[in-house]
This record gives sequence, C-alpha cells and structure tokens, in this order.
Amino acid sequence: MAHIQLDPALPGILGPLALRPELRKSLSEFTEQLMRGENSLTRAERELIGTYVSALNDCFFCEQSHGSLVQHYLHCDNAFIDHIKKDHLSAPIADKMKALLTIAGSVQTSGKSVTTAQVEVAKAAGATDLEINDTVLIASLFCMFNRYVDGLNTWAPQDKESYKQHAAQRAEQGYTRFN
Repeated sequence: MAHIQLDPALPGILGPLALRPELRKSLSEFTEQLMRGENSLTRAERELIGTYVSALNDCFFCEQSHGSLVQHYLHCDNAFIDHIKKDHLSAPIADKMKALLTIAGSVQTSGKSVTTAQVEVAKAAGATDLEINDTVLIASLFCMFNRYVDGLNTWAPQDKESYKQHAAQRAEQGYTRFN
C-alpha cells in the first residue's frame, strides 16, 4: 500500500505524477527528449542504462518497465537482460556499452564514484563525450525516479509478462503519452 493516497489504477511512477500534472508534463517531456530524442546512443542502449540502474536500486517497477522496452527494441529474451544486470562485463554486449554501464553503476552509488579511469575506458571503447554525459544524466534521472517510486511505496504489477505485453505500445507512444 502506498504511503500516500494515490490513484489505485496507476502503477509505479504514474500514480505520484498524477498528483502533479504540471510536473508530470515537464518531467515526461524531459524524459522523452533524453530517452527517445536524437542521440548516437540507440533507444535500446538508453533503456538498458535505465534498466541497469533500476536493477541496482532494486526498483521493480522501473526495472521491469524499461527492461521490457529493451527486450522489445533488441528482440531478446529476459535471460539476456538478466545477464547484463547481474554481470554486465561478461555479457555479450559491445565494450562501449560495458564501459557506459560501469559509469552508470558508479553514478548509482554516488556521482563522485565515477572515475577518470572509467571515462578513459569508455572513450577508448568509442564513447563520445556526449554519450558519457547522457549516460550520467540517464543514470541520475533513473536514480531520482526509482527513489520517487519506491519512496512512496507505489504498487507495481508483479507479473513480469504484463510489462512485456505492453512494451510495443509504450515504445510507440513514448514518455509524453500521459500529457
């Protein structure tokens, strides 16, 4: 049960954002631009960063919502995503993505945990300054959203399949669908 009165029909972040429509609009537009706007990182890569950070934060709703989008974009199964969440360095993904997830994991711990060495590894793997910037920004945004969702003890469907069933629709509609 949520710590405050929320619309019981709205899971995860949707419930608390419904209390602040003006903030919902600006936050969803910001998220839309960051996660779906023009970028050298694919939508799948950006969603993977959000999924990874949400897994580290143990935010079930965000982890499942964004993980299902990764599965949709990459046409992969849950085992692939679980491998990345458990041990991204041994996962069958590009070295650049491994380096960016390492940076994202450091941001999840503390922004000050990101090291020059991590950034150098990412650059050596082909990451641009903008991609490193956006990785830190995505990781920071997801930490905020994860804490918002879990800090209010919002409810989330526990059936992982339910997230996958709606992934294609969410991928098409984006983050501003509720504005």
